[in-house]
Amino acid sequence: MSSIHELATWEPLLRLVRDANAEQLAAPGGCFTGQITLGSWTLPAPQPHPMPGRALQVADMEDQFTAVERVQDALRADGASSVSYMVEKAPDGRSLLHVVDLGPAVEHGVVSPFVGALLLVEGAVPEPWRRLPEDVPGATPAPSADPALLERTLRERLPDAIGATEDEIAEAEARLGVALPDELKALYRVTRARWEDWGGDYAAAERVADAVGCELFSLDSLYIADAASRPCPWQFAADDAAVTAPDAAVQGLVGSPGWIAFGDNGGGDRLAIDLTPGPGGHTGQVIVIDHERTIGAGLRADSLTDMVINRPSGWHQNRDTDSPPVVARVNIRALRSVEAAARPELEVLGIGVWEGEPLSLAPVVGLPRLRTLTVYPGTLADPLEIAGLTGLEYLSLGPEDWRVLLDAGAVPRSLSAAHIEVRGEQHPLPILDLANELLALWDRPLIGRTVLNAGR
Repeated sequence: MSSIHELATWEPLLRLVRDANAEQLAAPGGCFTGQITLGSWTLPAPQPHPMPGRALQVADMEDQFTAVERVQDALRADGASSVSYMVEKAPDGRSLLHVVDLGPAVEHGVVSPFVGALLLVEGAVPEPWRRLPEDVPGATPAPSADPALLERTLRERLPDAIGATEDEIAEAEARLGVALPDELKALYRVTRARWEDWGGDYAAAERVADAVGCELFSLDSLYIADAASRPCPWQFAADDAAVTAPDAAVQGLVGSPGWIAFGDNGGGDRLAIDLTPGPGGHTGQVIVIDHERTIGAGLRADSLTDMVINRPSGWHQNRDTDSPPVVARVNIRALRSVEAAARPELEVLGIGVWEGEPLSLAPVVGLPRLRTLTVYPGTLADPLEIAGLTGLEYLSLGPEDWRVLLDAGAVPRSLSAAHIEVRGEQHPLPILDLANELLALWDRPLIGRTVLNAGR
């Protein structure tokens, strides 16, 4: 058996949990849950308080570090990256440790360290991550695009730079599977931006960044910023929509086979050449892919030439997808009825905190594009109405509503992923059992659990 399932691996952590939370563990149903990964952890133990005037030292946290490192060592030995756990006290006074293995069919939870989205269909991704760019007839480079001017300007700014050969450019095109636009070729003919060419000189790298207007990737590090390069958990990705306005310069996509990422703005946002522009854009425009968003990109410049020569300082991205008719929220602060959300274009319906009579889903039955439904526990008049939503690919419900569907054999078979919405204090084990019931319907790997007796 793996050492991650041995009590000796967990004993230091157990001592911390029991010593710090004896009263809470003694309460009926009391338990603590956490997660250990190779780079982080949740540990329900109090934060040490140093003496006034002294900063917190590593030594102050030594017990916690030691406890966590023992578990992390076991993870490394197994080739695993994380494990969840729960500590509770049995009726006879024994401490029980539950080691939870989510397996490949469950995403890690955000609020809970246990269950996130259940991946019912292997490899499935939400609809926005399947969306490809639309063809925009007549899209052309901007008048400002001038590869020759771009190359002359960069050679003046970087007279000693080492440029890429035509063979190296051809190798990059073969690796990417796309022909580089003329402006991008002109840039890399001046500098291939390899760290070894700068001999470890940070000042040389800064000169290139100043000359180009961004932290330039080496020719070998160019990549296609397609949807797969921008992963997002189902719990959030299914709640979003890809929308392109009729006059948008940039298509509202997660990613595109025509987005060639070539740099970074220094804050984690990627710069890319856009070969699949929106109806109001230009082929070869420079876009910014915001690392804090999962869909869309902002326009930085009409062309790479424009960016390098005119140095635009900012970028703009429209925010028009989180509103009816594509995405609708029914709650005490947004739409006041399901009827108000029921439009043919509706893709995502979220029902949140609600103070009135329970809601009926009848108005949205039969809508052709409805794919995501998220429901705050206790807000539906009849959960069995969900069976009429035959196009759902993602469904998030409270445990009681899932129980109704399971008992009636009415869980939609169109689902690719599902989520159990847990609100308030609920014991984790029934949630794990419920998750396994759903996974079993699709014959997916179940959540594993090992119970270790830690004594009194």
